[in-house]
Amino acid sequence: MRRFGEPFKQGVTYVRRPGAYAIIPDGDDLLLTLQDAHELELQLPGGGIDPGETPVRALHREVFEETGYHITNICRLGVYQRYTFMPEYGIWAHKICHIFKCMPTLQISDPVEPDHTVVWMNPKSATSMLSNAGDRHFLCQWMASR
Repeated sequence: MRRFGEPFKQGVTYVRRPGAYAIIPDGDDLLLTLQDAHELELQLPGGGIDPGETPVRALHREVFEETGYHITNICRLGVYQRYTFMPEYGIWAHKICHIFKCMPTLQISDPVEPDHTVVWMNPKSATSMLSNAGDRHFLCQWMASR
């Protein structure tokens, strides 16, 4: 599995954190989330997979929590890993990031997860502004395949 970002650090204990994230186009723009809890980060909507949850079920839940949108037409694009510190949890994480492409249906509410703001942006701009290299890589791959 391809790794992006910081290398594994000897002597650090990592918690395995699988997650599901989505490239969500609508017309000429992408649905993204701006998280501003600890530092400002533009991200693909998504997040951690809870115990007993499938990646697709987690994707539905996380996209709704972070954007207020429901999604449909889910297609798996791939997976990557990264090692990072997660200040919101105070842990070092070995993140296993499942990436999907899907479509938004209806925005039911504002984001219910604190510190998240919905952002619509054209994909080309997003490729340079997304907060992590793995998400940028999958967005570039998706753009090349269209």
